[in-house]
Amino acid sequence: MIKPVVRDVFFLKQPSVPASDCPEDRQAIRDLLDTLAANRDACVGMAANMIGVRKQIMVVNAGFVDFILVNPVITAKDSPYETEEGCLSLTGVRPATRYENITVEYLDHNFNPTTRQFSGFIAQIIQHELDHFSGIII
Repeated sequence: MIKPVVRDVFFLKQPSVPASDCPEDRQAIRDLLDTLAANRDACVGMAANMIGVRKQIMVVNAGFVDFILVNPVITAKDSPYETEEGCLSLTGVRPATRYENITVEYLDHNFNPTTRQFSGFIAQIIQHELDHFSGIII
């Protein structure tokens, strides 16, 4: 189900909690995928708090496919750089420090443990959404 995008900074600053393999969190995954699809012209990734769910679930658009990361943790990173980012929940762009290459441990959409390396723009999207989990507003 397509959900409205949360723009309440007070809500967005609250930390998210780990997700679990339960009906509510599986519904949040479906809602994130639907909401990202509905906002594809202005958005390449979403954290669950952007649709009002304070769980560590994100969806990332990787071109031809969207993928889910549940409870992701960066385990390695290198090559920091400065950039500017926008957010569907906020107006304008803001500066951010990101890393070109990251290794992430997470659960996939079936809640299977996965470790994967990401680089470039996909790595940047993941780092932006991870900030949402910590209540960090760029």
